[in-house]
Amino acid sequence: MKPRTLTALLIMFLATQASAQDGELLEYQQEVGGGLGISSYIGDAGGHLFKNPGFLGTLIWRRNFNPRMSVKVNIGYGHVSGDTKGLFIPEDAWSQTPEGGTEARTIHFSRQLVDAGAQFEFNFLGYGLGAAYKGMKRWTPYLVGGVGVVIATGGGAPAAAGMTIPLGIGFRYKLLPRLNIGFEWTANFTTTDRLDDTSATTQLKDPYGVESGMFKNKDCYMKTFVFLTYDISPKYRKCNN
Repeated sequence: MKPRTLTALLIMFLATQASAQDGELLEYQQEVGGGLGISSYIGDAGGHLFKNPGFLGTLIWRRNFNPRMSVKVNIGYGHVSGDTKGLFIPEDAWSQTPEGGTEARTIHFSRQLVDAGAQFEFNFLGYGLGAAYKGMKRWTPYLVGGVGVVIATGGGAPAAAGMTIPLGIGFRYKLLPRLNIGFEWTANFTTTDRLDDTSATTQLKDPYGVESGMFKNKDCYMKTFVFLTYDISPKYRKCNN
């Protein structure tokens, strides 16, 4: 075999191997990162998405099973506050008066929340780079739902804890092959009615004397945040070149 032919074959072999190595990388299995945003309260003191917003910070670990399904674990810190201005809150919900008792003075509360949980995420589109023939996209909206726990402290009241059921929506975009940015909103339904506890004599736990169930007449808080995550733990497949 002529030297020139041998050299050409060697170059072709090396180029093929390099291409195969590049093609082996399919996706990354995990993401780590965090998010910043606002937390807000809905309960006996009223509240809605942007009323009395408080600071929210969260740490995120995500396990990607495939381009459409993931599990996320998070731990976060937030602040919620509110008041009963414009609402009728009786001093004694168990009084026998037709009006339900004397109206209490306006109650203000301010509490810190620490929550942790795990959520399942379903992407509407196959998320990732490469594999265009599979319909992979660098952006996708997604649904999120799961379970967790929350602890409320501060405000001159004892700490309170409960389970949470977070449900919400999100959006992910791949800025770089290993860098993701996104937005998420969740409503977190709890099993406690003491997120809004204060040191006031009149409390907001069952203020109208209505019997509560596991999630009935309980407090809820919302989380709205922007997150940034970095891909780790690459997943490889056998090169078929």
